[in-house]
Parts: sequence; C-alpha cells; structure tokens
Amino acid sequence: MNNQPLVVCVLGKAGAGKGTQVSLIRERLSLEYLGSGEMLRERKKQGDFTGKRIADCIDNGGLVLTPVIFSLWMKELERIKNLEDVKGILFDGSPRKILEAKLLDEALLWYNWQDNFKVILIDISDEEAFARIDKRAKIEGREDDEVEALKKRLGWFKEEVTPVLDYYEKQGKLVKINGEQQVEEVYNEIIQKLELWF
Repeated sequence: MNNQPLVVCVLGKAGAGKGTQVSLIRERLSLEYLGSGEMLRERKKQGDFTGKRIADCIDNGGLVLTPVIFSLWMKELERIKNLEDVKGILFDGSPRKILEAKLLDEALLWYNWQDNFKVILIDISDEEAFARIDKRAKIEGREDDEVEALKKRLGWFKEEVTPVLDYYEKQGKLVKINGEQQVEEVYNEIIQKLELWF
C-alpha cells in the first residue's frame, strides 16, 4: 500500500448495527470521523438561515440537500488534510445518493486520497431489519408506528442507496459483510477484509 490514508464508508439498512461497528472500527484503527448526522446537528445550532433549514429538515424527518451536506464534508476534509499524521477517514452512513458518491469521488481526487477507498456494506435482509427494529422498539418502549416508518426507510434505501452500492461494486470498491452474525463476528469480518488495504 502507498502512504495515502485509508478512506472507508460504512453503509447499511436500518437495524444493520452500523453505529456499533463504526464505533468499534474508529477505536481500532484511530480514524478521523465524518458523520453527516452529527455534522448537521452541530451546524443547525448556528441559527442562521441554513441552520434553521437544517433544523426544520431534521425535526420533520426530511432530507437535507446534498450541496449542504457536501459543504460540511469539504470543511472537515480540509481540516483533516492539514493534520500531520492521518491514518484514515471514516464516513458514517454516507454517501447515500449517486450525486453524493460522485461528489465524494471528486473530493478524494482533489485531496489525493482516491487510492485506498473502500465502501463497507453491512448486509442484512429486510426481514432481519424488521425483526431487529421490532425487538429494539419493544425494549425501548417506543410507539407502534415504527413499522410504517421502517417500511419508508427500507423503501428509501432500495431507491437511493442501492444505486450507490451498484456504482461502487462496478468499480471494485464495495466490500460486502454478512450483517446477520453476532456483533463480534461482523467486526472481525470487517477488520479481516480491511487489513488487505491498510
């Protein structure tokens, strides 16, 4: 491998355990973290026009437009580029649209980080997603409208994220992980596959 940092994106359906795996990978590999949700929540605190629009989107379950998210990414990527010793960068749950994927490709090219780029899909079936979310809803005592919300999220994943996965698979950048294993087994499979590139 060359001296470029490892750039990893982690994607998965609702219930895939993405958040857990992202935390474990971050800790193990000491990667810089870019989570769009976290960045948007931080940005909305500014209270200007864009901050208020972001807050409105988040509070009403809408999606923030790609240019807004991308402007936040670029600010973070510039910060990371200026650090002295960067082992890698971890994108949590992005890119989720083809436009985001193509813009990310261009950004990685701009910063000369394109060579060690992989997209991890923690793969579970829709049935497994429903079973896990249902179990989580009962444990956390949520209202029973979770099923309709999950149907929407899975429908959106199929419509928006599946083309992103196809796009990266054609480039040989997609790494599929069996998400229907125990947490530790999923983690071990991810690390085993990533070790080929770092």
